Amino acid sequence: MDLCPDPKENRLLAALPTAELRRLTPQLGAVSLQQGQVLYESGSRISEVYFPTTALVSTLYEFEDGASAETAIVGNEGIVGIAVFMGGESRLGRALALSAGHALRLKAQVLKDEFERSGPLMHLLLRYTQALITQIAQTAACNRHHSLVQRLCRLLLLSQDRLPDEDIAMTQELIAHMLGVRRESVTEAAFTLQKLGLIHYTRGHITAFDRAGLERRACECYAAVHKEYDRLLPSKLVAKVGVRRRSSQLAASTALCSLAH
Repeated sequence: MDLCPDPKENRLLAALPTAELRRLTPQLGAVSLQQGQVLYESGSRISEVYFPTTALVSTLYEFEDGASAETAIVGNEGIVGIAVFMGGESRLGRALALSAGHALRLKAQVLKDEFERSGPLMHLLLRYTQALITQIAQTAACNRHHSLVQRLCRLLLLSQDRLPDEDIAMTQELIAHMLGVRRESVTEAAFTLQKLGLIHYTRGHITAFDRAGLERRACECYAAVHKEYDRLLPSKLVAKVGVRRRSSQLAASTALCSLAH
């Protein structure tokens, strides 16, 4: 582990009062997550929770025939392992690292004790859980009613919101696993977006050239989820998202200029 994440890189932790964060920080352990690493298996007992800082985590429901479907994406806005403070000891479905990066790990019992203190962390966690439930419900509706291109746009936008830089390190195999489709279908959808000049895809990496264009191509599900997170959670990272949008637009302009001249 060559870099210890700053707790304030996680939106929930950053929103805690200084005294609360200072008291909790010694209990947080830095961890490096590798792409595809499984954090929890379905039905397993949760002994630790994770606050991602630069990693991206996907939660999936897996069917008996081996098929799977994404239920939510968690990044630097949240926590992985809400079952701990919601009254359960295990989770339904698998949680795995969608994109490699860092996270802060906390023992489940410590989180339960903090939650039972009914302090600022409890209120933040409850608001976060409400936002997460919105994402899960919207994802279920999206998977049923919207096209693969729309769903891929939603996935890319949600991922970029939760990452510290422009590039999304994500394989087609992982995307297919999340969206519950064949890898060839993901290839076709990504090629469509690349032809439109919205993304640039190389093996295992996606760069969003035109974020505004992706938002137009995405279904209303992305906007609904984004709005709910902004409504319920402290807006510590809004400025970063704004910078990312402007830099994406600049990249798009530069790419178009290169093609035109």
